Amino acid sequence: MPPPRRRLTSLFALIGAIGACLNAAPLRAAEPLTFNRDVRPILSDNCFQCHGPDAANRKGHRRLDTYEGATAERQGFRALVPGRPDQSEAWLRLTSAQDDELMPPPEAHKTVTPEQKETLRRWIAEGARYERHWAYEPLRPVTPPAVKNESWVRNPVDRFILARLEREGLAPSPPADPATLLRRVSFDLTGLPPSPETVAAFRLSALDAQLSALFSSPHYGERMASDWLDVARYADTNGYQVDRDREMHAWRDWVIRAFNDNKPFDQFTIEQLAGDLLPNATLEQKIATGFNRNHILNEEGGVIADEFLAEATADRVETVATAWLAQTFNCTRCHDHKFDPFTQRDFYSLKAFFNNLPETGKGTYAASIRRNAPPMLRLPAPSAEAKLGELEREREAALAGLPALAAAQSAAELQAWEQRLTVASVVWIPAEIVGATAPNLDLPIDASRRRVQISALENRVNRITLRVKASLTRATAVRLSATGPSEVSTFSFHTMSTTAVVNGKPARNALPLRAAAAADSVAVAAATLLVDQDRETRLTLAAATERPAAVVVEIEGGFVATDGTVELQIALDGSESTGPTSWEVHVTAEDPALLAPNAVVAAAGFPSAARTAADVDLLRAHRTFQLPAYRQLSDRIATLAREIRRTDEAIPTTLVMAERAEPRATHILMRGAYDHPGERVFPATPAILPPMDPAWPRTRLGLARWLVSPENPLPARVTVNRLWQLVFGTGLVRTAGDFGSQGERPSHPELLDWLAQEFIRSGWDVRSLLRILVSSATYAQSSRFTPELLARDPENRLLARASRFRLPAEAVRDSALAVSGLLVPTMGGPSVKPYHPPGLYEQVTAGTGTTVYVPGTGADLYRRTLYTYWKRSVPHPALLAFDLPFRETCTVQRVRTNTPLQALNLMNDPTYVEAARVLAHRMLREGGADSAARLAHGFRLVLSRAPRSPELDLLVRAQARSQRAFATDPAATAAYVRVGATAPDAPFDAAELASYAAVAGTILCMDEAVSRN
Repeated sequence: MPPPRRRLTSLFALIGAIGACLNAAPLRAAEPLTFNRDVRPILSDNCFQCHGPDAANRKGHRRLDTYEGATAERQGFRALVPGRPDQSEAWLRLTSAQDDELMPPPEAHKTVTPEQKETLRRWIAEGARYERHWAYEPLRPVTPPAVKNESWVRNPVDRFILARLEREGLAPSPPADPATLLRRVSFDLTGLPPSPETVAAFRLSALDAQLSALFSSPHYGERMASDWLDVARYADTNGYQVDRDREMHAWRDWVIRAFNDNKPFDQFTIEQLAGDLLPNATLEQKIATGFNRNHILNEEGGVIADEFLAEATADRVETVATAWLAQTFNCTRCHDHKFDPFTQRDFYSLKAFFNNLPETGKGTYAASIRRNAPPMLRLPAPSAEAKLGELEREREAALAGLPALAAAQSAAELQAWEQRLTVASVVWIPAEIVGATAPNLDLPIDASRRRVQISALENRVNRITLRVKASLTRATAVRLSATGPSEVSTFSFHTMSTTAVVNGKPARNALPLRAAAAADSVAVAAATLLVDQDRETRLTLAAATERPAAVVVEIEGGFVATDGTVELQIALDGSESTGPTSWEVHVTAEDPALLAPNAVVAAAGFPSAARTAADVDLLRAHRTFQLPAYRQLSDRIATLAREIRRTDEAIPTTLVMAERAEPRATHILMRGAYDHPGERVFPATPAILPPMDPAWPRTRLGLARWLVSPENPLPARVTVNRLWQLVFGTGLVRTAGDFGSQGERPSHPELLDWLAQEFIRSGWDVRSLLRILVSSATYAQSSRFTPELLARDPENRLLARASRFRLPAEAVRDSALAVSGLLVPTMGGPSVKPYHPPGLYEQVTAGTGTTVYVPGTGADLYRRTLYTYWKRSVPHPALLAFDLPFRETCTVQRVRTNTPLQALNLMNDPTYVEAARVLAHRMLREGGADSAARLAHGFRLVLSRAPRSPELDLLVRAQARSQRAFATDPAATAAYVRVGATAPDAPFDAAELASYAAVAGTILCMDEAVSRN
């Protein structure tokens, strides 16, 4: 007898989630149900969120993801009674006719189909057997299955595919024709189409030799790197609002070299995660660690460093978990995983591996992009390094000359100067502030016209211009002073310039300024940061009501006012003001020799016998600094220092990983909040997976070795699945980034495990595994589908035909450049800027200074798309249209869309318009004497095959019609053939060239041209 119904909502709400699962496998009458294949998808979609691994949020204290939890008795009930659906409360609640007992409840908006209900009933009746999730099971030896049609098999991959087809009553498709197969494998392995000569010479019997040629092509590394850049979230800028440039192309070029060198994937992994920790790490191995510095970086002034340090370290955890484990660790940042057996402790224990960098969590906006986000690695630059050495030697020699100048000062002259300091004082005249301006900033002047209020500034340079007057006939120095509110306000200056105003107009040349110090102003060394005209340096002042701040600058040689009034225009480049400050300007006509800080004046007032050695040194040093010869040599030293810094900053850098001397403590962050630390944790791997070898260090190096250890079942499976995805369009596991319960089960699980073991057995040889895949009969099938295949397997998961899909964004553009002859094959180096829609970039970046998009010139316009400059806030729109990801986070699987915008781009983007016109040049130069031969030549260049008669007839008529139309509008025709940076060939008639260009554009827009068949 079934137990009486009771309203135990808190206990049996867990049953309610059992319900709709649109992806559940069809009921299999001929064989027993299995938990992973048939039941887990239903429970994962509908139950595990409330009754799965997340203990803190588990409803009714019940879990359905384990046999023990589902069969445990609680308050007299069991969710599952193996063999007895009629006694299983789960089944009873699932089939209840009462809304208050029905599960899922009506408010869940889930519908359980009769087939899904029967699957659950039958599974319970068969004993409710659970299985460990397939992805966490160890890799076990797999024998390729026997098949009936042995003649079709080329390698073991085909046995797994064919065995499944034979079970389903399907047959493989015929092989693709040689040209189609060659074009397919060329795009898959190099991202470029084959040349007509290669197509003409290719024979199926020579496939192995052709594969060797493709694998040895430098373009192979570029094609493979494209997908890895998505995984690594590679970009050329930092992201967030500021989104300044960063230098990471050295890491990108390392990736290309690694694939071209066929670096074993285990070593590829170790070097990227921990190359700096390897014994005697090489420059290349350190560059490789840039993988985990590709994350976005905030440089805004008001951000909290700890918050964005938490973001950066969390990003590394999520990226590594996605790239190597295909697990959604972002779900464990705030709580235990709802669906998979990973805990919040697992997340932060992994984070502990990545939380030991000497980083603050934010970039330094005021620093150059080669100094703003340490740790950074200087790259070899022989010429710059040689120049740097020369400058440093010259500076050392100049520094050695300073003591002699100081010693040459006579005691009598020094004594006379000291005497003047004791009897004279510097009189500062308050200046009238007659004007104050700054872009987007209100600068109110008070009623006395002696003070100007400067409000808080953002973390960007803002030019403040003050116009001041003083009743003097001569000016020798200027004093700027500020007071703040009760709390201290800081204000940073980068540069200062002062110009005399004559007859109401600023003079053309600025007055020469020199850093000085007087009374309580900042020291000379600090004031130098203001007048060195170097925007990379800055002076920061801290002002409060009771503690004003001041800076003094000397006007070298002085300025004489002919009308008895000194009028000056002072320009200050300020940034990073933390609060409002009130500013005054004073001017003096005194001898600059009397400008001295309070400590110097006080020392001069002591009798000689009462002076300490420090007093004597202070007086001599200050006076020496004022001597012309000393100043001249000091200026040279300062100039050399600036040249040294600029030369040093001309040496390229790249972001890398490094370790702190003292480990940073890692804590579980409660609810993921950076400012709510909980229990401290230490580096450790997830408990559900095989443990780390005790001999390995608990560092990034130990983690990397654990990831590629044969005992770890996930990385090999995950990697071969992505390689399968590369050449077949969809992975054996469709959800390439999620091998967990919410992900899709493998379409061919035994094949996935055989490939994973083969990958490990080969020494993690990527090229070897790809050769197996593209040498298979499965890969060589035609992509044509029949009505039967469309009905039985619309998504081609059984692989009874080859997959057909649109080319990646990079290949669409690269193919057009290649067939036209425009493609520049230069490899590596800084990213380049091809054509870009005018004005789009500037709308986002405010469009001033360095925030204006300036397209490259010459070869930069025609490099492979892999090298295109990628700004996170304004990604290249043509590439976004073809589904290149934003690269703010790790992406292991691009979406594929088919939109009108893509067609519009192909027809109007200058890249394709120019490529079509240059392709037309090739048709006219190489194609023959008549239009049919020329158009057939262009067709073969683009599509790797000859046109069929109806196709060619259509193109011939289109060209003739276009030529007649272009001939009627010479002006429009001339504009059309001049699109792009390459000049049109002079020998050709403009209307004729334009007509062939129009037809070439049509061919480039064909679905076949942008598809991998």
